[in-house]
Amino acid sequence: MQLFNTLSAEERAELIEQSGKQRLTLSFYAYAHIQDPQQFRDDLFKAWNQLEVLGRIYVAKEGINAQLSLPADNFYEFKDFIETYPFMKGIRLNVAVEQDDLSFLKLTIKVRSKIVADGLNDDTFDVTNKGVHLKANEFNSMLSDPNTIVVDMRNHYESEIGHFVGAIKPDVDTFRESLPIIENQLAEHKEDKNLLMYCTGGIRCEKASAFFKHKGFKNVYQLEGGIIEYTRQVKAEGIDSKFIGKNFVFDHRLGERITDDIVSQCHQCGKPCDNHTNCANEACHLLFIQCDDCKAASENCCSEACQEIIHMPEEEQKALRRGIMNGNMIFKKGKSEKLTYKKTGDAVTSTPLAKAKTVKKVRKVLVGKGDHYFTKASIAQFTIENHELNTGDKIMIVGPSTGEQELVLNKMFVNGKEGNTAVKGDRITFEVPFRIRLSDKLFKVTE
Repeated sequence: MQLFNTLSAEERAELIEQSGKQRLTLSFYAYAHIQDPQQFRDDLFKAWNQLEVLGRIYVAKEGINAQLSLPADNFYEFKDFIETYPFMKGIRLNVAVEQDDLSFLKLTIKVRSKIVADGLNDDTFDVTNKGVHLKANEFNSMLSDPNTIVVDMRNHYESEIGHFVGAIKPDVDTFRESLPIIENQLAEHKEDKNLLMYCTGGIRCEKASAFFKHKGFKNVYQLEGGIIEYTRQVKAEGIDSKFIGKNFVFDHRLGERITDDIVSQCHQCGKPCDNHTNCANEACHLLFIQCDDCKAASENCCSEACQEIIHMPEEEQKALRRGIMNGNMIFKKGKSEKLTYKKTGDAVTSTPLAKAKTVKKVRKVLVGKGDHYFTKASIAQFTIENHELNTGDKIMIVGPSTGEQELVLNKMFVNGKEGNTAVKGDRITFEVPFRIRLSDKLFKVTE
């Protein structure tokens, strides 16, 4: 029985685009006592692979932590399956605020020692002895109580682009760092203050609330379902949102807009901006905030040094990154000295710097995939796999590093000769003001 992915991310993205199915992005967690995490992992993979589930899931003896996407048509079958496990009966599934069919491109289920790394080695700590859950309106009421201290249990790069007004935002890279820092900072308020916590979907607060109760804090509360569920309740019930900005998410999107307030800056030029990206130099892959102007000028790179590297022959680039494993580090590198306007901890502002523009949903059809980029000539090459493309068409080039780039196809070469129409099987080239990659897809904008 297959227990691993057989398709590349690029192949999976193409299948998703061609299927035309709407996918849901959702997350959930459950703390429980799992005797055999490896068998649990294998059972999940076999069932979820059949349901076309894609995502990043961690299982451990203490439970499960899942961020995933699946076809909307399979939602209830998926829900019925997970509820066959007693500890997931009636579990809350946090559906993403903004949907993206390509939020995940692989199904990865890993067995870990813990579903949330906490750095603790204390057999007396009971993770199930958690704090009081609060719904959105209850959370707002407690926020206004002068006897309340609210703490953001996320990392610095998350709180920088969005947070609850007045929250303590620890200057940390990981959850495990935040626990002792907050304990020491609030030690004198163990009995006289309400300790109110929040995170993305609730899983970190669930463990943190149990930890602080274990350490003697008397009045411990947490936002039920995290920012994701808070936002759903705010919209459904017409509640005033006390969260401003974007909610950082750990998938291809890197953020969901909650309010139109922009509270962060482009790390390169200082303009109001809250769009995270990864440096186009694969040997760097630095996570940072970059505005559209800097993205174009820097070719999606974090520095001039990285910009020079992406223009090297591919073999030289591979040699530079050989042996470098960035996969688990890309979210920890936002404090790089390359970034002039980064903000962390107390430096993060709750004063809006600008308002986000309303983004109109673009309707598009998949036309082809990237073949090559001719660096010196700034020429992109694509193979047409679906539909017909004509000069004058509005097109969009989409990729994990490229983002979404729109332009009008004023001139193109079809199979080496200048032409006005390209059909399935044709290879086309045209000039672009940015670098494309083999994972990039070519779309025709239809509306």
